Amino acid sequence: MKSAAPIRSICCIGAGYVGGPTMAVIADRCPDLQVTVVDINQDRIDAWNDSDLSKLPVYEPGLDAVVGRARGRNLHFSTGVDEAIASADMVFISVNTPTKTRGLGAGQASDLRWVEACARQVAKSAVGHTIVVEKSTLPVRTAEAVKAILSAAEHSLDGSQRSFSVLSNPEFLAEGTAISDLESPDRVLIGGEHPEAIESLASIYGHWVAHERILRTNLWSSELSKLTANAFLAQRISSINSVAALCEATGADVREVARAIGTDSRIGPKFLQAGPGFGGSCFQKDILNLVYLCRHFGLPDVADYWESVVQLNTWQQHRIARMVVKKLFGTVTGKRLAILGFAFKADTNDTREAPAIRIAKDLLEEGAQLAIHDPKVDSEQIARDLQLPASTAPAVDSGPTRAALSGEGTWWPSDDVASALREADAVIILTEWNQYRDLDWSVLAPLMRQPAWLFDARSVVNPSEVRAAGLNFWRVGEGQS
Repeated sequence: MKSAAPIRSICCIGAGYVGGPTMAVIADRCPDLQVTVVDINQDRIDAWNDSDLSKLPVYEPGLDAVVGRARGRNLHFSTGVDEAIASADMVFISVNTPTKTRGLGAGQASDLRWVEACARQVAKSAVGHTIVVEKSTLPVRTAEAVKAILSAAEHSLDGSQRSFSVLSNPEFLAEGTAISDLESPDRVLIGGEHPEAIESLASIYGHWVAHERILRTNLWSSELSKLTANAFLAQRISSINSVAALCEATGADVREVARAIGTDSRIGPKFLQAGPGFGGSCFQKDILNLVYLCRHFGLPDVADYWESVVQLNTWQQHRIARMVVKKLFGTVTGKRLAILGFAFKADTNDTREAPAIRIAKDLLEEGAQLAIHDPKVDSEQIARDLQLPASTAPAVDSGPTRAALSGEGTWWPSDDVASALREADAVIILTEWNQYRDLDWSVLAPLMRQPAWLFDARSVVNPSEVRAAGLNFWRVGEGQS
């Protein structure tokens, strides 16, 4: 095994959901290593530096404690990108790679403009030998483009002595458990062509990760492993949701089916919870990226298979919205509906590709009046996602507004569950926040306009308690036997 070159300083470009928590844990576990997270967004950096740790721009359980231990000691947040690159032995690229919205590959291929911009900035500002680590989720062979840009800098005529090694180190974090995933990972994957660079990065993780959990591959296998892992997990979600629809039609219960098949050691119980479908920044983006790559390399049948996973996920969300309309006498125009949960999953404030977005948009299109509650997502973010500004909550005894009677859908934020439910015809649970599991429906049900419905898309409430409170009840994957 090649010996690792000593790493004294790390720069991470990108202070988002991946870069911030990952660097915080590295700094916490490697106190002799200086770690600087840089971003051109001044507001974001200010939030990372805020003395009030509850105001960090990323919400993850345990993140505030990790940042509190390391910040100011060996963890720094800055907008000084060029300076941080110049002083770093290792640079992580952890910027957004959204799906392209226009041009070649629109709707499927990843938009790599920010990755390329980072590579060019590293090429310009790096000093001496620098290990460049792809941390963003990237399509296979992106490293070739990064290497080409860096190689041009190595052979520039400005007299500088620069050299680079490129590694792929994809993240396998689940939002809501990112800190525990980082502190006790199933595996750390490092792909590269330079053994010394691989061992340098492995030695950092080796401060707290067991040797056998640090996997070494070539660049291309590492990049493809990330896309494949997310595709397989998303496929399980779409599969169980397809079975949930069948359960509803036949009188079966998807939770019983999931428990039965999950005890098979070849299958296992994880990602078999039926619900409103997958969301987040990775699953849909990575599958569509995989679809694009398969078509690019002449594998249309493989592309169609993976694309069907995304199509079924979208279908599930439309199906839930249609179910709400159907149960409410075929119309929700002018009716007040309470939505509990807007984040794509519990224990995060991330709403990217959240199922609640599509379901809420469908209900707004039908003319619904939505009261939306989420303990961590602010109203400005909801407005951006729905592409509709918030309205003022109408008085509960004022009757339908003129806009409501005309069929115009509106929404407003609710600070608490009770105010969201007051005079509502239905409540729809779309995020599995723990606080929604403990609600007292005997107290809440009388606040609603009767006959009222509870639609549990996350299977978080006790059905007998809900029915005892006098509410009509629907939950995903439960058939009427």
